[in-house]
Amino acid sequence: MPSVTVKLYSVLFKFLLKRRLQTLIEASLGDTNPYGVVSRSDEAVAAANPTFSNDGVATKDIHIDPVTSLSLRIFLPESALISLNSVPKHRVRASTNTSTRSSSTDADKLKLDNGAYRGYSPEINKNCRKLPVILQFHGGGWVSGSNDSVANDLFCRRIAKLCDAVVVAVGYRLAPENRYPAAFEDGLKVLNWLGKQANLAECSKSFGNGRTGGGGDVRRRQIVDGFGASMVEPWLAAHGDPSRCVLLGVSCGANIANYVARKAVVAGKLLDPVRVVAQVLMYPFFIGSIPTRSEIKLANSYLYDKAMSMIAWKLFLPEEEFNLDHPAANPLIPGEKTPLKYMPPTLSVAAEHDWMRDRAIAYSEELRKVNVDAPLLDYKDAVHEFATLDVLLKTPQAQACAEDIAIWVRKYISLRGNEFSY
Repeated sequence: MPSVTVKLYSVLFKFLLKRRLQTLIEASLGDTNPYGVVSRSDEAVAAANPTFSNDGVATKDIHIDPVTSLSLRIFLPESALISLNSVPKHRVRASTNTSTRSSSTDADKLKLDNGAYRGYSPEINKNCRKLPVILQFHGGGWVSGSNDSVANDLFCRRIAKLCDAVVVAVGYRLAPENRYPAAFEDGLKVLNWLGKQANLAECSKSFGNGRTGGGGDVRRRQIVDGFGASMVEPWLAAHGDPSRCVLLGVSCGANIANYVARKAVVAGKLLDPVRVVAQVLMYPFFIGSIPTRSEIKLANSYLYDKAMSMIAWKLFLPEEEFNLDHPAANPLIPGEKTPLKYMPPTLSVAAEHDWMRDRAIAYSEELRKVNVDAPLLDYKDAVHEFATLDVLLKTPQAQACAEDIAIWVRKYISLRGNEFSY
């Protein structure tokens, strides 16, 4: 059984969630909120920190769409600063141990006096390590949560260090202000943006390298003027390898990740150089019209119970489209355009005391039936969001879950001996 702390926290969590949902229902009606703006001031956020001083992970926030205010938080582990020239290939490992890093590396020269990391210059980035990119989608039942919340910030820092990867946490639009398919469109927009970033960085390098005299500078200015200097994201340009892209979704974020994975399959080489090599679905927020055993037995489970989750679905799906077998709600409905056999390797995480667990297990089983690598991590005595919720992040189970995810993900982001050894 869950601990006493979890049980007490669950009671408080449900009380606050019920109040929040009631506020959102009133706001969605429009009578008391004519502008459609919902305040979520009770959600604590963590400030971005572009230095590696705290835990070896630097963060920065950017906006990539002025229309929707789509935001990203980038998590860069300090291991990215290891110079490829200073460490033999067979000794390069996923580590934040700065003792292996030469103090004279090119990356070091890009630190400001206060320790903040600038990141990118086409002339010198050739010696910087390229790390896999993990696109992360937070949870919150479609109506709450953020990519810069305290809990999400700590979780992404942990994943960035354990996987030795650049984590890009997506601040997608929330309901009821922005109903389906807004969050899904935001997820796909970020994947396409990642490809554009890679192409812009390569284009900038080609105009910045190998040129002599003023001609090279003129050509480089032309590319900057044409695309806009701010369009090239420095940290991703210097350290991101989009050909090793992993999607990681938490709860409703797992729905978004799964949607983006399906679209990536359809797009194929049109996404080049981005390649989705795997996805991780943590206690995915799936549902269906025919209740499963866990949905009946655990309907009043800890934290998110089924009744409150149904309200969240009603706030997310447009009223005219509300259906528990909607493609956004049930990934196993017949007639899905993208056959499961084409899906990327998928790791699913389930919790014993989560009413959503059977859906995650069923989806994992269906993927395995068509020979997709789709293992299931099922944690005993665990509740929904046990590895990503503020109060549970420091528990041994949460740490073990992150480590288990990293072990599996490394299979698909390894450079076959150049990055990791087993």
